[in-house]
Amino acid sequence: MFEALSDRLESAWKSLRGQDKISESNINEALREVRRALLEADVNLQVIKNFVAQVKEKALGAEVIKGVNPDQQFIKIVHDQLVQVMGDQNVPLAQASSQPTVVLMAGLQGTGKTTATAKLALHLRKENRSTLLVATDIYRPAAIDQLVTLGKQINVPVFELGTQADPVDIARQGLEQARSLGVDTVIVDTAGRLQIDPKMMAELAAIKAALEPDEVLLVVDAMTGQEAANLTRSFHEEIGITGAILTKMDGDARGGAALSVRQISGQPIKFIGVGEKVEALQPFYPDRMASRILGMGDILTLVEKAQETVDIADAEKLQRKIMEAEFDFDDFLKQMRLMKTMGSLGGIMKLIPGMGKQISGEMLEKGEVQLKRCEAMINSMTREERKNPALLAGSPSRRRRVATGSGHGEKEVGKLVTDFTKMRSLMQQMGRGGGFPGLGGGVPGLGAMPGLPGLGATAPPGGRLPMGKKPKKQKKRKGFGDL
Repeated sequence: MFEALSDRLESAWKSLRGQDKISESNINEALREVRRALLEADVNLQVIKNFVAQVKEKALGAEVIKGVNPDQQFIKIVHDQLVQVMGDQNVPLAQASSQPTVVLMAGLQGTGKTTATAKLALHLRKENRSTLLVATDIYRPAAIDQLVTLGKQINVPVFELGTQADPVDIARQGLEQARSLGVDTVIVDTAGRLQIDPKMMAELAAIKAALEPDEVLLVVDAMTGQEAANLTRSFHEEIGITGAILTKMDGDARGGAALSVRQISGQPIKFIGVGEKVEALQPFYPDRMASRILGMGDILTLVEKAQETVDIADAEKLQRKIMEAEFDFDDFLKQMRLMKTMGSLGGIMKLIPGMGKQISGEMLEKGEVQLKRCEAMINSMTREERKNPALLAGSPSRRRRVATGSGHGEKEVGKLVTDFTKMRSLMQQMGRGGGFPGLGGGVPGLGAMPGLPGLGATAPPGGRLPMGKKPKKQKKRKGFGDL
């Protein structure tokens, strides 16, 4: 997400480079680029007008900081204004003083409301909050079945009375069930329509009156751009919402919805959906989103993902193996699967500061394909071969067998073994210097991922990483080097 917006804003910074200070004359071109960037990102027109005016006012009134270039100062001003537009800070989900907390989910059809309901339940379970899902969408075919299936997937109970019961009765009885079970939070999935209509709003109002929910969350498709903000405002005026969940943020290259919803509707974005998997829901932090928009990455979110996924004992064991050059194909396979649980390779890379600009989408696609090839070849190895790569290095017959079993060429298997051996030696050197760039000791379980730019380690004291010495040759490498 935000690739096009980030590229456009980059042009704004360039127009200020080489200037000794920000002035009325040199800032106009930068502001024009910012305006174009926001228009192309489908940000609401009124938001754009106010945004540009605020940035100009703050930029011209900013004190000149010694040692800071005008373009850097301008980026800081834009960043701060982005944060302000999106709500300044994270607004957490409400928690009632007396259980259960009631969350009402609203939205149009096709926004991913039912999936977002399950995602929210899983998020709460990670916070040690028990949940009951209530299915009141009796109109959309298989809506109840979908919620029941998702509930089983995440091990969260679902209350439903079929498609013949009244939605208000289902909601009321579901709340009573939650109270009898001693559940912390009840999440009610309501019916949507293709567009806002009186019948849908009347039903939502009736359910709201019956439950008196602590949260009314509107699920909005981020792909709708500035229309998302208008939709949020309409729902708020009709039934009164407390926040929004933006879905499909992973597929929206424009990002206008994230910049428009809070400003136009007056209601905070509380969560964003960043993928189809049920784990792909994140709390919305305006400052982190502003950093992503400006191509600065999002280390805090990356660390949180790692903390959820990585077992500390396994990470310490892996670190010892790296230091002793005993990292094997089983460890590599485990690292690949660990990354999959954290999300796509592209999604992870974009959270690393600077990596989004250095690695193109095409390179990431090739990286994903290469990882799958590697996994297929490793799965065709015997247990002994995975533990001791030297067996493959010294035996053409073993490499042929692995090639046949994985459906790849013998040369590819040989290349995998050679690159892995070299990478293991490099990892041993990097392991002594630290882990993840910018994080000192590194992110456990990720610093050891061979062949992925930026997922290695910080440079050793007094020098650069060995991989950085000959960038031209590095581009020509294949196998792990392509990643």
